[in-house]
Amino acid sequence: MGITVIIVAATCLAIGGIASYLYFKYGLKSKVEEILKEANMEAEVIKKNKLLEVKEKFLNKKADLEKEVAIRNQKIQQAENKLKQHELIITQRQEEAQRKRKETDAIKQNLESQLAIVNDKKKELDSLQQKQRKELETISGLSAEEAKERLIESLQEVAKTEASSYINDIMDDAKLTANKEAKRIVIQSIQRVATETAIENTVTVFHIESDEIKGRIIGREGRNIRALEAATGIEIVVDDTPEAIVLSGFDPVRREIARLALHQLVTDGRIHPARIEEVVAKVRKQVEEEIIETGKRTTIDLGIHGIHPELIRIIGKMKYRSSYGQNLLQHARETANLCALMASELGLNPKKAKRAGLLHDIGKVPDEEPELPHAILGMKLAERYKEKADICNAIGAHHDEVEMTSLLAPIVQVCDAISGARPGARREIVEAYIKRLNDLEQLAMSYPGVTKSYAIQAGRELRVIVGADKISDIDTENLSNDIAKKIQDEMTYPGQVKITVIRETRAVCYAK
Repeated sequence: MGITVIIVAATCLAIGGIASYLYFKYGLKSKVEEILKEANMEAEVIKKNKLLEVKEKFLNKKADLEKEVAIRNQKIQQAENKLKQHELIITQRQEEAQRKRKETDAIKQNLESQLAIVNDKKKELDSLQQKQRKELETISGLSAEEAKERLIESLQEVAKTEASSYINDIMDDAKLTANKEAKRIVIQSIQRVATETAIENTVTVFHIESDEIKGRIIGREGRNIRALEAATGIEIVVDDTPEAIVLSGFDPVRREIARLALHQLVTDGRIHPARIEEVVAKVRKQVEEEIIETGKRTTIDLGIHGIHPELIRIIGKMKYRSSYGQNLLQHARETANLCALMASELGLNPKKAKRAGLLHDIGKVPDEEPELPHAILGMKLAERYKEKADICNAIGAHHDEVEMTSLLAPIVQVCDAISGARPGARREIVEAYIKRLNDLEQLAMSYPGVTKSYAIQAGRELRVIVGADKISDIDTENLSNDIAKKIQDEMTYPGQVKITVIRETRAVCYAK
């Protein structure tokens, strides 16, 4: 009995030990595996988070470095452009200095040789005078001083007699023709008060609030500024001048369009090539409407009626032209009022005189100017739009290009001199300068495939825009060479002219 109990107890103990061993072996193993699995999952999550953080920091660093590199490249490019400009200016000044030095040396040598010749001639003349004086003193029996005194006394008596007679004749003639002489003297007196004025400007300064806007105006790789120059035909100079951008061009209307467009773009903040073209087209239309409104307002203010609409447009366009430092529209209004005052004083029709004074400089306004002085061109425009013959003659004769046939003509001439005071020599220089720039643009436009041409930098550069569908890239080089050769053969100009041919390809499609 006791043995049986012991055996049963031993068996139970063995079975319990085996069961405990199996439980500890397989139960603990599954728990360990579960714990390891969770640890691995947490490690993977931590690893992914760390990788994302590292990647984000790397991208931020990369963006900062790229921005810094772009800023440095822009500064380097600006410095290179400035250096090139300085080199060009220094080269031009050196060439000018060498030329002036050569001219000065040649003039100095010429003057020295002429001075030697003059000294020799003077010595010969002195010896001849002494010889002749001695011969005259010997023949007359009088010394040179005695002969001089007798001659002076004789001339004084003759001069007094003739002067008294001449004064009496003048007084008698003045009494007979007092009214006519008074008009002539008044006109001649007014003509003598003209004084010189400064030459007109060819640049406009556009002020900005901060220099940060300059970078946006230039755009990436200069795309914005090139698009603005191509759309307006005005050179835009962005340099280190604080809070200012210079618009350079000889056509004031183009400069005004560029100024207004730039103002709208800077105010709006959206500056890119497509927006630039849209704004320039809108501003050009606004300027055209303002030109017509200005012409109408001017004629109404002066009380002048019945003027042809095209002449009204030309009058309005005077607002954007300058005449040797003076606004052309203001000059025309002032001349018109002066003409009316003078015509009233002289007993002539003041309304006709005012009309002629307002229209006398319309020949300066047309964009496409033929080979004619502005007075003749203005006369032809007035004849084309049915102005009366005496007004047309006053316009054409105010610079003596045609013969004066009415009293309106001298009145317009002297009133123009009072208001504008432009000497003939300076006028010819400026007109020749404007004509040369127009000739440059017209010469480029004569080639097939050219859509626009702009003369900038006072005629030192000609930018030619061609159609991409008409001219290939190879043809643009040939076109540039042909234009340069034609300018050399047919035109006279100082220094050199840079010809830049621009060919731009655009792909346009509409999503419907």
